[in-house]
Amino acid sequence: MRLEPELLERYDTRVPRYTSYPTAPHFGTGVDAGAYREILSSISGDETVSLYFHVPFCKQMCWYCGCHTQVAGHYDPIADYVGLLETELGLVTDALPGRARVGHLHWGGGTPTMLSPDDFSRLMARIRERFEIDDGSEIAVEIDPRTATPEKIETLGETGVTRASLGIQDLNARVQSAINRVQPFGLTGDVVARLRAAGIGAINFDLMYGLPLQTVGGVERTIDLATSLSPDRIALFGYAHVPWMKPHQRLIDEADLPGAAERLDQSCAVAEALVAAGYKRIGLDHFAREDDELVRALDSGGLHRNFQGYTTDASLTLLGFGASAIGSIGDTYVQNEVPFRSYETAIREGRLAVAKGLRLTPNDRLRRDLIERLMCDLTVDVAATCGEHGADPSVLAQEIEALAPLIEDGLVQLAGSRVTVTEYGRPLVRSVCARFDAYLEQSAARHSSAV
Repeated sequence: MRLEPELLERYDTRVPRYTSYPTAPHFGTGVDAGAYREILSSISGDETVSLYFHVPFCKQMCWYCGCHTQVAGHYDPIADYVGLLETELGLVTDALPGRARVGHLHWGGGTPTMLSPDDFSRLMARIRERFEIDDGSEIAVEIDPRTATPEKIETLGETGVTRASLGIQDLNARVQSAINRVQPFGLTGDVVARLRAAGIGAINFDLMYGLPLQTVGGVERTIDLATSLSPDRIALFGYAHVPWMKPHQRLIDEADLPGAAERLDQSCAVAEALVAAGYKRIGLDHFAREDDELVRALDSGGLHRNFQGYTTDASLTLLGFGASAIGSIGDTYVQNEVPFRSYETAIREGRLAVAKGLRLTPNDRLRRDLIERLMCDLTVDVAATCGEHGADPSVLAQEIEALAPLIEDGLVQLAGSRVTVTEYGRPLVRSVCARFDAYLEQSAARHSSAV
């Protein structure tokens, strides 16, 4: 059963994606490079950490993009950036108390496959010198199939990559033209085959709804084609049209964008098609095969959500490298300089590039855990979670009262102190989480619609 139009209109407001809480717009200058160095030195020597490397370059700008990236017309700036990452790797690891083991390593962007095979191999070698990476570590790379040459794919396999996430978005030629990302299905299929031949068996696809010229029939056709390649996971994101933040999105004709009801229809059509194809729904926007570890984590209560989305990664430490990269260490978030030149200046001067961050208060930690469980499990026991944080449940009395309209409309159920988002209300889980967000009023304009 799909949401009634009046409920969609009532609750489809601008809210965060909640890959963290508090969200990045609330990071401030109270956590700087000096504070980051001190925090790094306090990490336990036996702790398993996660790493994120950001590559802020693309071959061309996709007009829907909301990432921190730039177009590189030639390779020189990318080669220079590889040197900056190497230097930053040394600065960060010199501040650590020892050689930490890595559970998850994620390359994102931008387009990591903009790196040459030699440079990617070199960086992976440096990372292995500085960190302990074994056969049980997951190494994931985001891939633009248009830049994934056979030589680059071979290099990914040789350097130990275990998972590849392919940007697809939509497989309709008209839609691809409208977002400046022409990517034939045959090209994508060829890259998938080459990845598997290189020993990279775990394949993710990124798809979108709400793009210009998309229709329900069109997204259903995209799902038919995508699932024919048997990916292990599919992430389905709603396009966030924020041209005031991302000026290149002004190149999209707003008259071609679907309305809220059409966006919901597209989202529901994709979800229904994926479930029918044998995928299990994970949280808000992920789908995975029944034998995938994400499904096992969901079933066991061990699913997590971080800056890369839904994950099995339970590490308390995520170290971010590169311009704009975000990390978290315990109860502290940090973010590197976002402008590329500012990041470059810091690293060339031998300084850690952290520009801002946030130390979570006890109230932040409580709300973070509540929101994560709602985003992952669609249910949370508020009183029990408060107990884990040494807080009186009455501190959230107003938030519980604010759920009353959603309960009345069948989007949420309240049994004792347990809050559960119904299947009917799943598309609006971010709006439910927003009821527990103490910062939202300060940043609502920066976020995308809930559906």
